[in-house]
Amino acid sequence: TPDTTCQYTHPPELKQEIERVVGEYILDVRDFRSGNKEKILADIYEMTRKRFQLARHLLAKEDWDFFMMVEMGVDRIHHALWDNMDPAHRFYVPGNKFENAIHDYYREVDREIGELLAFADDGTNVLVVSDHGAKRMDGGICVNEWLIANGYLALAEKPARATPLSKVKIDWSRTKAWGDGGYYARVFLNVAGREPNGTIAPGDYEKVRDELSAGLKAIADENGQEIGTQVFRPEELYKEVRGVAPDLIVYFGGLYWRSVGTVGGGKIHTFENDTGPDGANHAENGIFLFRSANGDLPGGRRIDGLRIIDIAPMILQLFGLPVPGDMEGRPLASADLS
Repeated sequence: TPDTTCQYTHPPELKQEIERVVGEYILDVRDFRSGNKEKILADIYEMTRKRFQLARHLLAKEDWDFFMMVEMGVDRIHHALWDNMDPAHRFYVPGNKFENAIHDYYREVDREIGELLAFADDGTNVLVVSDHGAKRMDGGICVNEWLIANGYLALAEKPARATPLSKVKIDWSRTKAWGDGGYYARVFLNVAGREPNGTIAPGDYEKVRDELSAGLKAIADENGQEIGTQVFRPEELYKEVRGVAPDLIVYFGGLYWRSVGTVGGGKIHTFENDTGPDGANHAENGIFLFRSANGDLPGGRRIDGLRIIDIAPMILQLFGLPVPGDMEGRPLASADLS
């Protein structure tokens, strides 16, 4: 949803109902990487208040078979304020005014969830799920700057300041690979017969991929210390690879380092996100909390080995519906639930 000026609901009349209940709805916190932490924090609280207020209204109004809401504030507060909380973060300052901001916000979210649960009777299954976790960000690896420095990527003209690669003219005749930024890197090879101006012979594909993998794993931090980078081939991770898949997926430093895709800075390491200040990166493991209907399952236990793709088949299972055979996820086995 780009913004609230467009028709962002179905049915269409729901938009007017939302605005009547909470005023102007907040889809996301604008400029959560601006560095203006006072305003970011206030905006996160306002967004959360409106989101839960609307959820309570809708829960009370309708008789639901399935109800789901997403709270984005827990993500945005990590990016904006992790460095204020974590003594291990390079930018942490003891006693700073935002030191307890994340903890206080989690208490507020917990309170809001408690109010929401009042609308769920004993016969309701309740799930709290996140699609990723969070951890401190030690810095960024400028993947395309590294590719340039190591002869894999050639620019027709290098920009004077950090610029997205999509806005820079690439010399494809001298380019073997390019990368994309994000919480992890995606590296693409310029393969003859696959790309319009490919330079890597298909017979050399695996050789170049192995070279790149070894080189990326060897990237150290700014002090020359190993950071423990992992490099994956998509076909090793996914049952089926669709669309324009990268040739390599890179977790720099166990995701304590993010990938930065811009070029023009001239350095391999950076300590600020290319989209603004950011204290946290996404972590591999999210959360899963489950309260079973009618207390059918004993609580206070840990279930290991769950994946995000297991949630959809689990919900189908709870409804007594068949799980399609082509779904990769698996519903919880009886052993998991005993």
